[in-house]
Amino acid sequence: MIQVRSFAKINLGLCIGAARANGFHELRTVYQTIALHDVIAVGVTRGSGIEIRCADSRVPSGEANTCYRIAERVMSTLGAKGRVVIDIQKRLPVQGGLGGASSNAVAVLLGLERVLKKSLSGPERLRMAAEVGSDLPLFLVGGTTLGVGRGEEVYPLPDLPSTACVIVAPEIGVSTPQAFRDWDEAIEAELRSAAQVGPSDFAQDKPGPTSSRNAHAAKLTRSHTSDRMNEFGRRVSSWLSGFAQTTGKVTSGVPAGGRGRAETPLLDLVRTGIENDFEKVVFPKYPELREIKRVLQAAGAFYASLSGSGSTVYGLFGTREQAEKAAARLTRQDVPAQVTTTLPRQQYWRKFLV
Repeated sequence: MIQVRSFAKINLGLCIGAARANGFHELRTVYQTIALHDVIAVGVTRGSGIEIRCADSRVPSGEANTCYRIAERVMSTLGAKGRVVIDIQKRLPVQGGLGGASSNAVAVLLGLERVLKKSLSGPERLRMAAEVGSDLPLFLVGGTTLGVGRGEEVYPLPDLPSTACVIVAPEIGVSTPQAFRDWDEAIEAELRSAAQVGPSDFAQDKPGPTSSRNAHAAKLTRSHTSDRMNEFGRRVSSWLSGFAQTTGKVTSGVPAGGRGRAETPLLDLVRTGIENDFEKVVFPKYPELREIKRVLQAAGAFYASLSGSGSTVYGLFGTREQAEKAAARLTRQDVPAQVTTTLPRQQYWRKFLV
């Protein structure tokens, strides 16, 4: 059995665009891998089929598991025979917005390659990962990564220094599909108000005199979402331009050019104003998550945010000491919090194998 660390991610900003014809929303986000991880053991024995073992009953053992679906594809593509055995030691929260299930699947993919002593090409890995889930491809890159499309189209960004991070994962279940539905309803209400039309005027197939108003509303929707997506892109592009001009290279976590430890490129990125759109619909439903973000900010986090659709909330801190104090404060309030660090790309791959 090959053992692989399955690292988590956080989202540094997440912009939700319009729903596409296939039902997926257009997204813009910056992914960042962190040091928290599950451990995945992968092996191939005599026989056939796929067996998934996990002590956590919330983890599915059949085709609903991303590990199962990726293992099927790897064995078929590589023309391999045998029974795949996958053991998941779960340390990350289930459905917490940290990409645990997606990361587990990528760990299985790379673990199977090593067990079988056969390799897929880079494009094959990325294609296969995108077929299984939107978050999978980012774990084939690691570090700081730009995600576009539905999040599955990924581009490595400059590797950033390791930064102290507090992860807060309360026992709250947030449904990602429902969060997207809530977002669509909120945007529709906002645009309906802007267009000064009634709810019935948004019916896509309603004939008659309201058609011009429907067209106006649709135009507003496209314009609104396009403007928001473009703005997110401009913020990231501006940061990249400034990063190239002022930092040159990063050594020991301190940018070249004489700025202090607090003035890291990561701080520069979040200062552009990027934010997670899901907060607008998740926080009103779960005000305790908003309160966690407030506590992290009050404890000195230079950036705090929901990760994905939640329920995990994280805070980034200038020093490990600040992070530990913040985690202790939350723990005293019976809120589960743990200190970790962001994981740059080089460290991600160096620590991948157990």
